[in-house]
Amino acid sequence: MHKSNYLINSYVSLARLSPHFKQVVLSLDTNIEPENYRIAAQQEKWKRAMQEELEALKQNATWSILPLPPNKIAIGYKWVYKTKYNADGSVNRYKARLVAKGYDQLEGLDYFETFSPVAKITTIRVLLSLVVINNWHLKQLDVNNAFLHGDLHEEVYMQVPPGLAHKKDHVCLLHKSIYGLKQASRQWYAKLSDFLISYGYKHATTDHSLFLKFSHSKITALLVYVDDVVLTGNDLDEISSITSLLHDTFKIKNLGDLTYFLGFEVARSVTGIHLSQRKYTLDLLKDTGMFDSALVSTPMHVSKHKVAENTDILPDPTPYRRLIGRLIYLTHTRPDITYVVHFLSQFVAAPTSQHHQASMCILRYLKNAPGQGIFLQATGDLQFKAFSDSDWASCSATHRSVTGYVIYLGQSPISWKSKKQPTVSRSSSKAEYRALASTTCELQWLIHLMHDLQIQVSQPSLLYCDNQSAIQIASNQVFHERTKHIEIDCHIVREKVQQKLIKLLPINTHLQQADILTKALPTPTFRFLCSKLGMLNIYSQLEGDSQNIKSKETDGATSNNTPSANMTVTAFTNNQQCTLFLS
Repeated sequence: MHKSNYLINSYVSLARLSPHFKQVVLSLDTNIEPENYRIAAQQEKWKRAMQEELEALKQNATWSILPLPPNKIAIGYKWVYKTKYNADGSVNRYKARLVAKGYDQLEGLDYFETFSPVAKITTIRVLLSLVVINNWHLKQLDVNNAFLHGDLHEEVYMQVPPGLAHKKDHVCLLHKSIYGLKQASRQWYAKLSDFLISYGYKHATTDHSLFLKFSHSKITALLVYVDDVVLTGNDLDEISSITSLLHDTFKIKNLGDLTYFLGFEVARSVTGIHLSQRKYTLDLLKDTGMFDSALVSTPMHVSKHKVAENTDILPDPTPYRRLIGRLIYLTHTRPDITYVVHFLSQFVAAPTSQHHQASMCILRYLKNAPGQGIFLQATGDLQFKAFSDSDWASCSATHRSVTGYVIYLGQSPISWKSKKQPTVSRSSSKAEYRALASTTCELQWLIHLMHDLQIQVSQPSLLYCDNQSAIQIASNQVFHERTKHIEIDCHIVREKVQQKLIKLLPINTHLQQADILTKALPTPTFRFLCSKLGMLNIYSQLEGDSQNIKSKETDGATSNNTPSANMTVTAFTNNQQCTLFLS
């Protein structure tokens, strides 16, 4: 039998974790959820879960079984399985959810309005940063059969699931909105929103999935993502009260302290919160067969950056599209792969073999540290600090530039983006200024979010830019030929500077952290900027940290474009902070 030199166990360790969080992680790894009904039907625990779901649907009068009327089509269904955990890592329950295949619905016939807000990931990161800075309570709730609480006003038919006695050619006429229907999330959100508002909660104007309640100096915040709810604040009595009210009305499950949410593993210590997608990354490596792959030091090698000209189209683009979609979700805790995922996502319509090879390079890079994530520190002031950059005319096909920015609250990274600009810039100054405008808009939204939370941001936000021309345009009051094409961007940046909401500061190009979000970089520069992104790997080996992979790298190319000697390239993992997760 072939033995790999790159076993995944060499790059993931639980030795640094506290006993409590280690139990949570082990539970996530050992409880495997079935992929389909055939597998689930062979396990007694999942059979019971499906029967409980059908009983709940029956008690709620979710449907009536009757013959399918003429000229009507019954949509399909599928079962989805999920293990719910308590805060200590023990299994709360095995949840089987019956989901309608809503993609078979026809707009204007069996659904109309579908929009429903869900929590923005940036809002989640900001809220968690405030939790550790202010030492708030942090709880998680799960709503049983959330969508069944929403009323269905359209006539929708669904095939009868197994386990229900029925006559041939009979179908389910739905009376309640179940999971999977186009309008289901909208109906559930309306029901929950009306309930919370009746008890004194108000929408945050910046994110309608965030509900807030204030009482003198006390605050309670409730963040909703479909049927998962994060509850936080400094008013423990109100947290207990609203939890009881939600349980009486919607039959919620109190999962205790937040440890696992939307695929994010939340490890809290006295120094802050570590947010990672370790299990998600390991599942991704397993599903793609990259568990035993060799390592690379960067997610994209500089020499392979220009791959769009290859014409060898993949015969089946579906696996590539699925992989890119999963990688996009991973960028919520991995800013270091944001640029390359953005770059490869442009080719999902017609990917080539070189695009596929580049996507495999990302997986080999992720194997270095599957548990790498962002660290939200408990120390630091409530001031926003942003880095904005652009790569001028970098797209060989359209000659459009790439905008990149990263924003911190204190020392904690809370927002980042890599995106191609919508129009062609005729100079690097215009490209940089458009990047400044995008960063300014994000900063403005974050400041409004803080105002919704009634948290004063007294100091102006710092915005670092390495282009002197763009800084001069923002500082001077004269428009001329060089700026008339970006007049709107000039106005928004200049207005915020004059209002002292932001303060523009120059920065050396080698220290520009947003550079990692605009282009592929040589290994030394990439590592140096990674060390500045506020990332941490609490799953690294105690000895011989897995980030030090020089002996195993397969693409250790060098370049003259490296940081100067006084810019020491630090390791990704801060061992002193990691050890604090042991307690």
